[in-house]
This record gives sequence, structure tokens and C-alpha cells, in this order.
Amino acid sequence: MAGNSSWNIVNFRSGLIRALSAAGYEPVVIAPVDPAAEERIAGLGVQRIVVAMQRSGLNPFADFQLLRVYRRLLKQLRPVAYLGFTIKPNIYGALAARAAGVPAIANISGLGTAFINRGPLLALVSRLYRFALRRTAVVFFQNADDLELFVARRLVSSDQARLLPGSGVDLERFQAVSLPPGPPVFLFIGRLLGDKGVREFVEAARAIRRKRPDARFQLLGPVDAGNRSAIAGHELDAWIAEGCVEYLGTVDDVRPAIAQATAVVLPSYREGLPRSLLEAAAMGRPLIATDVPGCRPLIEAGHNGYLCEAKNVEALVKAMKEFMKLSAAQQSAMGTESRRMVELGYGENVVIAAYLDALGKVGAPGS
Repeated sequence: MAGNSSWNIVNFRSGLIRALSAAGYEPVVIAPVDPAAEERIAGLGVQRIVVAMQRSGLNPFADFQLLRVYRRLLKQLRPVAYLGFTIKPNIYGALAARAAGVPAIANISGLGTAFINRGPLLALVSRLYRFALRRTAVVFFQNADDLELFVARRLVSSDQARLLPGSGVDLERFQAVSLPPGPPVFLFIGRLLGDKGVREFVEAARAIRRKRPDARFQLLGPVDAGNRSAIAGHELDAWIAEGCVEYLGTVDDVRPAIAQATAVVLPSYREGLPRSLLEAAAMGRPLIATDVPGCRPLIEAGHNGYLCEAKNVEALVKAMKEFMKLSAAQQSAMGTESRRMVELGYGENVVIAAYLDALGKVGAPGS
């Protein structure tokens, strides 16, 4: 399996890797090196192959080189199937798999900046997807909006497309815990990107803290300098110095931070199906997010959280204020609804079963 970062693989695919190993497959992880994730990948006990990749670059020579590397590796490994995650591994990995005669399974975990901002880049990415995925055995999507868009634009056929509940969540590992007492704590979990709505989160924090200085706003996640919409380090430093938000850095285990939060907030412009909201919901946290593909399916407004318009600070502030008006019992009831939602259809076991089914149709372990 291949992704654009080791962090992505180890954070979102570890459960799948362990399940594939238990089923008799021998997973191989192909991804750029990431010092923060290598020890955890080693702990999975699978073969690890490092490849260089310009995740957000548009250099055709670098991308052609990536295609050549994928093709060489697949011809050497002769795997039962190639599993791709994120844009470049999906596109160039699928092309390499076709050239090597290896069945490919793609996972469209989100549409990214190209589909958010549109413009010439969207046309280029669409053509690449259409060409690369046309013979892919299965293309998994994490929300119905993305699936319908790809089918409508004929980037994939309806026969190829399958819907997953995101990357799923380990319901045993992420247990529900009571909301903490005291002033509200709003937690953002994710890469610090403009497209994730980080700036709107900070602006909302400023607005609310003028009248509720006891309210706390926390950012948890990496500064992703390789992304086009990355928050600059100096910008983050200024927010911290101002005191409007707390930066928790990056952690291997998000559960303690979620346990200390009253609500988890994601003002993203578009998502696949955010793991941060799934994990927060599993731990019984109310959710506040934008009314966009990916976030929308996880929130029933007024029951387990609130939805607001994307790129709209006033709407985000309003949603947070509505939440703060609730009694502790009402907030707790929202958290209970979040847990119930993930139990009904977002467990990691559903994702694993879908992959095992797809793999079973293209080749048995060791074949």
C-alpha cells in the first residue's frame, strides 16, 4: 500500500494493515520517510519501502520519476494488489499497477485543494484521475458527495465506485468518556491548513474570548509545510503569543486531548470523512463543523452538534455560542448521540471487511 506520507499510513491505516496480516497477506508500506512516524511503522512488523515524493508539486519530471519508481517496485514485488491512498499514489500508483499487470484498489479519502479552489488545476487533476482510474478494480470513496461527483464527471464508473465510512474508527480503543467540568474547551484536530479552516477557528476564538475569556481554544496537529494551504510557522507563533489559542503540537495518541475537550471543531472547506470527528464522536464529544461534504454526514444539527457555513467566521461563532448556551446535561446528551452514531455504522471493522472483500475478488494471499 502507498500513501503520500508515512504519517498518513500509520495514523489511518494501521488497523487495516494488522487485519491484512492476520488474513494471511504480507503488506508492504511504500511512502516518503517521516521521522515522526517511522518508529510506529516499524512496530507494525511489515516491509517498509521509502520513496521520495513532491506531495503538492506540479513538476512533471518529478511525477514521471515517481511513476517509474512505482512501476519498478510493483514489477519486483508482484503483489496480489496495489492499494493507493492520497492523490499522487492513487494516480501514478494506479498507472504503474496497470503497466505491471497488478490489480489496483484506490481510496479517494478527500478531494483536496484542487477541487476546493477549482480553476486550471482542477481540470488537470480530473484528466489524470480519469486516465489513471479507468481500469482500477475498485475505487473507494469516503462520502457520497465525492462518489457522485466522480461518477457524474465520468472519472470512474458506477461499477468501480464503493462507499466506505471514512477510514473507520476503533471503537474499543476510543471509548466514551464524560465531558470535563469547567469552562468550555474547543479542540481542533488536524493538519494546520487554511483549507481545514484553521484561520476561521482562530478568528472565532478571538471573537468569543472577548466576552468569554475563560473559554479555551486548542490546536492539535502538525504544521504541514508541504501543502499549498499550510499555515506558516510565524503565523502560528503569533497566535500563540497573542494567547487566543493554545498549540498542543503533535501527539501519537489524541485520546487525552479529546478527553479534556468539551467539543471538537472542524471548520474545513471539504473533507473525505474526517477521522478527527469520528474519533471525537467515539469518545462521546459533541461536534461543530462546516456543512460541507465529509463533515455533513457526521452531524445531525441540534442532536450531536452543529453545522455552519464554510469560510464564515460569524456562522462558526454563532454555532459555538449556541453550544455554550446548553446546560451540562444537554451537552452530555449530544456526546451520547455522537457515540451512538459511530457505533451504528462507522466502526473500523466495516472498512476492513470492505477491503478484504475487494482483495478476495482480485486474488488470495500468496497467489
